[in-house]
Amino acid sequence: MKAAVLHAKGDLRYEEYPTPVIGDNEVLVKVKVAGICGSDIPRVNLGTAHFFPIVLGHEFSGEVVEVGKEVTTLKPGDRVSCAPLLPCMKCEDCQKGNYSLCRHYSFIGSREQGGFAEYVKLPEKNAIKFSDNVSFEQGAFFEPSTVALHGLRLADYRGGEDVAILGGGTIGIFTAQWAKILGAKRVFVFDIVEERLELAKKLGADVVINTGDKDFREKVMEMTGNRGFGFVYETAGVEFTEKLAFELAGNKSSVCFIGTPTRDLTFTPSLFENMNRKEFRLTGSWMSYSAPFPGSEWSDTAYYFATGQLKFDESLIFKRLPMSRAAEGFEMYKTPGLVKGKILLINE
Repeated sequence: MKAAVLHAKGDLRYEEYPTPVIGDNEVLVKVKVAGICGSDIPRVNLGTAHFFPIVLGHEFSGEVVEVGKEVTTLKPGDRVSCAPLLPCMKCEDCQKGNYSLCRHYSFIGSREQGGFAEYVKLPEKNAIKFSDNVSFEQGAFFEPSTVALHGLRLADYRGGEDVAILGGGTIGIFTAQWAKILGAKRVFVFDIVEERLELAKKLGADVVINTGDKDFREKVMEMTGNRGFGFVYETAGVEFTEKLAFELAGNKSSVCFIGTPTRDLTFTPSLFENMNRKEFRLTGSWMSYSAPFPGSEWSDTAYYFATGQLKFDESLIFKRLPMSRAAEGFEMYKTPGLVKGKILLINE
């Protein structure tokens, strides 16, 4: 088969690669669409992959073409997305159902061959079946949707509260949609890019806030009756929004950091004291899995995409490229601010 194979930093070649051979509990998937994740970018452009050569790609969907003799829930022709985590299932964290915290895991698309290829093999339980009215492009967005839903649940989310989503990227957009689906009083999305705010509004956000406006804090406090928010989800992983979360949290609220930080973060005592004075709960969120594996984050994504309640918009996609031009997609990320949305790699 053909695959986009990473040989070294910046050396991504579309070339012949061995077609996977499935075991008794595995399925072979013909990849239709694969998305470039933010975590893939440093692996290619900075050379931080676990080893070389490697086929990356963990946000993908395709069609089952072969099943192992012990597979019972899937058949050739089924449309599937990939839940890429391969937990050990034996350690203490796995035994508690905290698969995201497994220290002995493997991962499709970073530690094992991924979806930047014509074919990939998956364990039966990692192939998430979805209905015919869900496109393969939507299937490539399952993983970011599940990351968003996992974060909501870790903060003990409940409806009836004002919810703040800090960051209007792909994860932020899905977090906002899930908050709305699950009964938020109002969903506020904060970003500095107007195009992202417009998309958030289009997909159901009640209020969008441009944090470039000097008086946005005063406006928000007025709109919330100076109470702040019952739930705050930080999805950008940048210093400004991480600190803003402490400002916007309401008394006895829940704050969840979904975004992954890339720089040192320093709080002033007065800012950090917000957590004490407001007695809000702060949690992090990592990946998107729960018991029974891989978790209802994945089945709920398949269901709500199928019903149309979880919305998909063309604006989530920045560009489509043939898999053979994968290297061009990664080159685009070298220009700051160029890529706005997901780059999808298509097997033609």
